[in-house]
Amino acid sequence: MSVVGIVCAMKSEASCIMNLRFPLYKLARPGENTRLCLCGVGTNMAADAAALLQRYGVDALASFGVAAALDPRLTPGDLVLPESILTEDKIEKKAEAVSEIEDTRLVNQEWRNRVQRQLSSQLTVIGGKLVTSQIPLTSRHAKLELEKRTGACAMDMESGDVAEVAAKAGIPFIAVRAIVDPVEFSPPEALLSVVNPDGSVQLFQFLSLLLNRSVDVKTIFHLALAMHAARTSLLTVVKTLGMNLDGKLTDRIAG
Repeated sequence: MSVVGIVCAMKSEASCIMNLRFPLYKLARPGENTRLCLCGVGTNMAADAAALLQRYGVDALASFGVAAALDPRLTPGDLVLPESILTEDKIEKKAEAVSEIEDTRLVNQEWRNRVQRQLSSQLTVIGGKLVTSQIPLTSRHAKLELEKRTGACAMDMESGDVAEVAAKAGIPFIAVRAIVDPVEFSPPEALLSVVNPDGSVQLFQFLSLLLNRSVDVKTIFHLALAMHAARTSLLTVVKTLGMNLDGKLTDRIAG
């Protein structure tokens, strides 16, 4: 049986698989055929976590967590299973080469399609392109501009680098991403400034934002509902597929 290595950026994502606290870059073993690494938010951090899992000797890699919608039709809780992954900095440098060649080889289609078949009766599952950005998007305009440039339906900050590690190692890769914020609503920049890399909140700084009215209670409530919807979908994924995300792959060829 293949061992699947899963990269999660935030504790709220990792807890859908393993509800125990563990530090960044420490390998956890939620199941016999699953290894989990919590990396923190950001592309370089995800690459390091994926490389750690690859050195451990996993047979496949998965990026698991939440994403921001770029397609206005997507709502919190919708599940994105992309056929291809784009990386924003590479798109800017050599757009045609990345768009036509690089992204389509990074997702294992057989694995991705099998997951979709099992989940489509329980969740709204979307295919298409997922783009990885080095910076969070905090406005409707920024999201629509990125959609226009890339044709992607959603954005995260980790999947591109995890996919690159998998491609270099010649092992299968999949991304499983639940929409947390729609196009019309984004976390305010002030709130992001008090969030730790693992997604936890700096309590006193957070309370200061509320007292200073830099962030209002309505926004926090809206974000909490959206995260609940996204986590509910991710929990459904794990309950349906198992902790190794149905990584029943014996080959070591991605794409």
